[in-house]
Amino acid sequence: MAQIFEHFVVCGIGPEIRTVDGARGFHGFAEMYLPSLLDQFPPANHTLYPPPPPQLPTCVLPAGVSFYSSGFDSSDATTFPRSYPIVLTEGDGSKIYVSCIAFRDPVSEDIAEAYCIPANSFADKCICLVSRSPSLRLLKNVLEELFALCFSSSGSSKPLWDIIASMVSNVPLPTPGKDRVLFAIDNCLLSVETPPKDGLPYVDISFQPLVQCLDVDNLIKFFTAVLLERRILIRSHKYSLLTLASEAICYLIYPFRWQQVYIPLLFFSGVDYIDAPTPYMMGLHSGVDTSTLAMDGVVIVDLEFNRITTTEDIPSIPEPELSCLRQEITQLLYPNVVGIDLMKDGLFSSSEQYPKLGNKPWGEDHDLQLRLVFLKFFASLLSGYRNFIELSATHVFNVQAFLKMRSRSTQQPPEPMLTQFLESHGFMDYLERGLGSDENNNNLLDKLQDALGRGQNPISILPSNSVEPEIITIADTDVGTSGSGGTYTYDRFPSNIRTEEEEEKRKQILAAASGLSASSPSVLPGKDPKSETLTPLERAAERECMVLDIKVKLQGLWLRLLKLGPTDDPLSSFEYGTILALIESDAEGIGGSGFVECIREHINSGWHCQLTEEQFIAVKELLKTAISRATSRNDWLTIRDALEVSAEMFKKDGNNVSDYVQRHLISLSIWEELRFWESYFDCLMERSSNKSANYASLVTDQLSLVELHMAGLGLPDLDAWYMIETIAEKNNIGYTQFIKLRGLLSHVQQLRIGYWGISSFKAQSMSHGLASPRSKDAAVESQQPAEASGVGRSWVQSMFSRDNSTRLNSFSRVRKWTSDGGSSATNENGTSRKRELSAAGQKKTQTNVRVLRGHTGPITALHCVTRREVWDLVGDREDAGFFISGSTDCTVKIWDPSFRGNELRATLKGHTRTIRAISSDRGKVVSGSDDQSVLVWDKQTTQLLEELKGHDAQISCARMLSGERVLTAAHDGTVKMWDVRTDTCVATVGRCSSAVLCMEYDDSTGILAAGGRDAIANIWDIRAGRQMHKLLGHTKWIRSIRMVGDTVVTGSDDWTARMWSISRGTCDAVLACHAGPILSVEYSTLDRGIITGSTDGLLRFWENVEGGIRCVKNVTVHTAAILSINAAEHWLGIGAADNSMSLFHRPQEKLGGFSNTGSKMAGWQLYRTPQRTAAVVRCVATDLERKRICSGDRKGQLRLWEATINI
Repeated sequence: MAQIFEHFVVCGIGPEIRTVDGARGFHGFAEMYLPSLLDQFPPANHTLYPPPPPQLPTCVLPAGVSFYSSGFDSSDATTFPRSYPIVLTEGDGSKIYVSCIAFRDPVSEDIAEAYCIPANSFADKCICLVSRSPSLRLLKNVLEELFALCFSSSGSSKPLWDIIASMVSNVPLPTPGKDRVLFAIDNCLLSVETPPKDGLPYVDISFQPLVQCLDVDNLIKFFTAVLLERRILIRSHKYSLLTLASEAICYLIYPFRWQQVYIPLLFFSGVDYIDAPTPYMMGLHSGVDTSTLAMDGVVIVDLEFNRITTTEDIPSIPEPELSCLRQEITQLLYPNVVGIDLMKDGLFSSSEQYPKLGNKPWGEDHDLQLRLVFLKFFASLLSGYRNFIELSATHVFNVQAFLKMRSRSTQQPPEPMLTQFLESHGFMDYLERGLGSDENNNNLLDKLQDALGRGQNPISILPSNSVEPEIITIADTDVGTSGSGGTYTYDRFPSNIRTEEEEEKRKQILAAASGLSASSPSVLPGKDPKSETLTPLERAAERECMVLDIKVKLQGLWLRLLKLGPTDDPLSSFEYGTILALIESDAEGIGGSGFVECIREHINSGWHCQLTEEQFIAVKELLKTAISRATSRNDWLTIRDALEVSAEMFKKDGNNVSDYVQRHLISLSIWEELRFWESYFDCLMERSSNKSANYASLVTDQLSLVELHMAGLGLPDLDAWYMIETIAEKNNIGYTQFIKLRGLLSHVQQLRIGYWGISSFKAQSMSHGLASPRSKDAAVESQQPAEASGVGRSWVQSMFSRDNSTRLNSFSRVRKWTSDGGSSATNENGTSRKRELSAAGQKKTQTNVRVLRGHTGPITALHCVTRREVWDLVGDREDAGFFISGSTDCTVKIWDPSFRGNELRATLKGHTRTIRAISSDRGKVVSGSDDQSVLVWDKQTTQLLEELKGHDAQISCARMLSGERVLTAAHDGTVKMWDVRTDTCVATVGRCSSAVLCMEYDDSTGILAAGGRDAIANIWDIRAGRQMHKLLGHTKWIRSIRMVGDTVVTGSDDWTARMWSISRGTCDAVLACHAGPILSVEYSTLDRGIITGSTDGLLRFWENVEGGIRCVKNVTVHTAAILSINAAEHWLGIGAADNSMSLFHRPQEKLGGFSNTGSKMAGWQLYRTPQRTAAVVRCVATDLERKRICSGDRKGQLRLWEATINI
């Protein structure tokens, strides 16, 4: 069982004395001195307990240590001991609770002698009790009892440190709602218990100081500033008030949590932290001068004078919640005034919603009622919020829809206070904590909303205390001199027994101090006082203060650097120069690591990471300097962080293509060192949250991340593969994992070349004779140009070849393989690619390729109008066979291939951003865009009919259905059905936890299938209004989906395709032989076969056989990602990212023999393929009825291939 007390600590003047300015030695009674950690239990060398926080001495004596000529004087109140609590916050947000008693204690004789301090002098000393439990009242009572026992005239029956050791070691933390622990300190009996976890959070403080210091209006104003996460400074002359007010307001915002910097009691020397640009809540003694600070936008809460001041307005809480909140607080604080006109007795009784507290002094019941008042406020303000929680890729809560609903109910426009609160970190943290966790089941806000809706008493949501807690008694151990009847009295707080090593070190420090004092009353000439030896805890505390100070400065400089105008030169700015100086002049690396950490925190706060051209240059140079300095110190942590943040920040070039900072760091030599990448891989393995995964898979996943960074930097292909291979061999992964890693590396290298071309590098990086690619943004669609088709292709072909020598040559560096028992299908039943292409060449005739120009930006969506969509006539000819394209130029164009030289039929304008999805029926065209809208056009008149708005992110899929309906999917994770006639959303028929990338719908059965970034294939029955299945199995994004009858086929970035049964909701087969993400899948109805296409450029044919499904044929006609597969009964059209196309034919006369003599799927034969031209293709559409395939490239051109085949 965990212990309730973590440490007992004594802080004060140690053997090494320094002023708060760093000067060593004693400089008189007027100076303030740095406190040190003097004693502690458990001792520092105890291996089972972590050390106390290094900043503890500075925080418990925030003003520092003073020397005095006299001690305690009962007639002088300034000499009385002071008892106060403090709260420390760790990096993960957890709190450490400390109770302190500060008092004057005699200066040790050896210290006074060494530093020539006047005899009989006193100095501040502080004893502290540290705990992780928020039991501040208990900590205060225990500590005061120990203090009284120490200075009691009757003394104690045991040595004081033995009593402390017994208490810290033996008193357990009680089980919430079940246990009450009884323990004794000498002859004083104490108890501790905590309430059940399903009630309000446990708090052991009184809220009375807060409501006594601030009136109702100022309390509400303070509360509002906290909710809106302002920069808040609390002032008071009393340490206790600062901590109690800070903690009280944090409990009053339940169920939300303060997510920003939290220092309830700021040490005096840290006053500069108030200028930090980020939100914070700090408490500062009123005696500290802040006149030199800007204080712009800081909300100053003065508890002494009941005053709140700020240079920025705090929006008011909206009505009617404000009036209700003010009335209930007033009724609780001043019940006799509020009810002065009410009858005390009679026919009518007062409200029984709350217990009658008017005649009682403030107690725990008042604290509870105050917390319920604020919880009721949240229940009213957020009424109905649960209906607007959405699990989408961009957000979890539909703020705009909620505000519209509230505006309709209140007949008022959206309130600024509520709008800001809904966008705060605290509100988002509350939603994220509630989704999919046990906390959602014990959500008191939801319970209170339900209870108020039913007219129940708010008290009913709290657990009852009907069960008496179990009493656990901690026996008093006999430590020390037992049975002798002796007592222990002290004239000062005793020191704990020191070890011989500690005693020797103390003597050495005092001896050195004695020599210093003899030579000079001040500091020795030429010596830096801070260069002298510090204790480990003092050094850690000093470094932490220095790091915090530099980090605060860097945060302000970084934000100002990003706010420079377009006419400002960042390289000549004060901000750039100061950041550079902090990085270059800091030998310990605090400036460089702090700068990188500052960028990371800004990214985590929601920064979009886009830089201007000038900012890009400045940030690039600063990162280069930080990495170079870190390299000289072997500071791998800073280099790793810099590598990761450089992959996030980018600028846009003239073609609106992202250019990342990481791409410009290749000149640094650190990337050529294997030891760095080994350390980075080890770091990724330690950070991995999926510790339970298969070890080989875990290694592969982390090495894949390493490969992305290598490609992002632009390391040469062979250099990068050598380092990846070396790390992989040390971790003994299997043959299949090696294939995946080599495939991914070649794939991302090709992507880099497609966007940035082949670049030259330093001479030492060119020893292998292969120019290295560099990466592009991972979010850009996976496209590969013809120029890059040779990079990494030989190894892909060799993996599925029977020529062992070729296979070994393609992995010439590999010396050891670990077999995983996998096998690969042969190409064309063992025949080589050369024979297949030769056979195809015998049938090849002259083809017809047309280039259709009209768009001014890359083609991003392409649709072919099929005969199934069009069953009536448009004019005097069939509409089937038209191609409809969309582009980044925000236009939709309709093309009629039957008119040579005049194919462009119409241009549809209306979108404001890139077109992503197109569909059509006999009379309408529907398009979806990044502008979050869906537009419906009349195909004949080209007039805009309707604009469908309701999605909160870019549209990914659109489909016209019968009955004037439209089905759309978007990156907000929703699938919506629209009625075009009424311009309304009929229903949100599907909801995913992340962006939807692909969908299929069977209009005859009403079954909808969708997949996307959450790696889940979701199946809904729209007509029944229910979700049928969540098909789990993929580990990465689902890129493609195909549904035929009871079968769904999905292709994923995890390099596998899966076949599912809709009726059973099970996975019938996993197709895993590709060496890259699967972008397209197709299902052949005639023979129940599957065709898959991947970024590895391979086309695979799978066939159902007894005992499962196997690959019976793989084709290597294409050298880049397969983007489109379209199958009919006898024809198969393929389009790839390298601008290559192919048409496969299955002769009708051979169909009868397949079932008996061989494979059905193997009957597909390559019929024709046109001559390929250099272009990067983004999308492909196929018209198999007319043997046409059309592709759209990055230059805005369509390439239409018409095979002109005579059947």
